[in-house]
Amino acid sequence: MIKEQTIKTNKNVEVINLGLIGYIEALRIQEELFNTIIRIKTESRNKAEKTLTQNYLLYCSHPPVFTLGRSGKKKHLLVSEFFLKENGLSFYETTRGGDITFHGPGQLVVYPILDLDNFFTDIHLYMRTLEQVVIEALAEFGISSGRVEGLTGVWVNYENPLHARKICAMGVKTSRWVTMHGLALNINTDLSYFNYIVPCGIENKSVTSMQKELRAKVDEQKVSEIVLKKIEKLFQMQLVRSDLNKITKTSI
Repeated sequence: MIKEQTIKTNKNVEVINLGLIGYIEALRIQEELFNTIIRIKTESRNKAEKTLTQNYLLYCSHPPVFTLGRSGKKKHLLVSEFFLKENGLSFYETTRGGDITFHGPGQLVVYPILDLDNFFTDIHLYMRTLEQVVIEALAEFGISSGRVEGLTGVWVNYENPLHARKICAMGVKTSRWVTMHGLALNINTDLSYFNYIVPCGIENKSVTSMQKELRAKVDEQKVSEIVLKKIEKLFQMQLVRSDLNKITKTSI
């Protein structure tokens, strides 16, 4: 017989700056944290008192890499493996939702590893809240952005869907209400790399960056700090600065 559980939640979130890190290395860290949280939830499932789970927020940038989501089509990569190798580019099929995108220097990538039982168990609301984080952060820099109906992510010129420009891509994975993967905001990103793919599998839609919209280079650290503050506010969480050495010793 399953005992009635005592429900506790943890709204503290450990924030780790991974800096410039290879995509696969960052993926390994995500997966280990993600799997640890799921294991803890599974083990305490039938206990009278539920074990409190941890939450993490990783942020970083990657060397140039193309990634393909579960629902993506490999034909949306428009160059050959030989071209990738010759130009020092990587390509990986991954477990997130969505199609193909590019990650590279000048881009802020945020990976929330959250147990949504600590916040709210609604994936639609989770995605819309991530979008709102970016919308509000961009507004701090004078960039008006929003959503395009039927399309995930954040767009500039969103009022005119035919000419909307994507500034932030999103793709996530969830299991037992635990999240991984996340968002990629173009700050000073070299947008020429997007010519090698059909971004997010969407034809006839352009990609933009904060630098392109403002016609000036943007302080990436300032953007990161504002995005983190918006996440903290909109998810009603408490961010706690941490480092990778600490979490690998205690959690992985």
